[in-house]
Amino acid sequence: MASEMQPMNQWWQRRQGDGGDLGGFAVIGVGRFGSSVCAELLRSGADVLAIDSSQRAIDELRQGEPAIEARVVDCTDEEALRAAGVLELSTVVVAISDPIEASMTATLICKDAKDTKVRQVIARATSDLHLKMLERVGADRVVFPSKMQGQRLGMELVRPNLLEQLRLDDRNSIEEIKVPGTFVGQSLRELNLRKHYKVSVLAVGPKGQLQVNPQASHLLQADELLVVMGSNEALRSLPGN
Repeated sequence: MASEMQPMNQWWQRRQGDGGDLGGFAVIGVGRFGSSVCAELLRSGADVLAIDSSQRAIDELRQGEPAIEARVVDCTDEEALRAAGVLELSTVVVAISDPIEASMTATLICKDAKDTKVRQVIARATSDLHLKMLERVGADRVVFPSKMQGQRLGMELVRPNLLEQLRLDDRNSIEEIKVPGTFVGQSLRELNLRKHYKVSVLAVGPKGQLQVNPQASHLLQADELLVVMGSNEALRSLPGN
């Protein structure tokens, strides 16, 4: 066991040496939902640590994501999670659903363990009762995979400004986003999003009062939304992502 723990420690200590607070994401449980969360986070360039108690699940994940940092760890063991580096990361997605006790224990450890640096735990629930129990042990947010795909959750984690997305095809989308802080007080003419970000502005304004084809002189406000269209790559380059 000691020989397995050392490489895990080396991973997060090496990352910490690159710049202090690790930030980053841990995904506990890499079934269909957890794997799709990992894939979207990696696609967005995020640092991801994948955890599962099953060697088979980890092997299957590595087949699709060979570069991912993935570990076989008992998620109900506080010291094992600590050694793996989970408690050094800022956001943890508890994607396991069965047994319920395991998801509750993992959530509680991430939130309440001594010296934990986890600031946000997003947990997967399978029932209303499970949801209530996860909230009681400290989950900051609870999601139902039947209502939210793992890909969508991964996108929200790395793009907090994103509110809605309509995919036009595999490469292009229309998105509704919160106005990024760096855009507030500037006009659309000054920002020239088509030139600098390769996206087109379709509408802007407060929620429920969007103005289609806004004038270039429109000054963006902090409480407004932007509806923009472009390639998925260009949309991900907007500030706040």
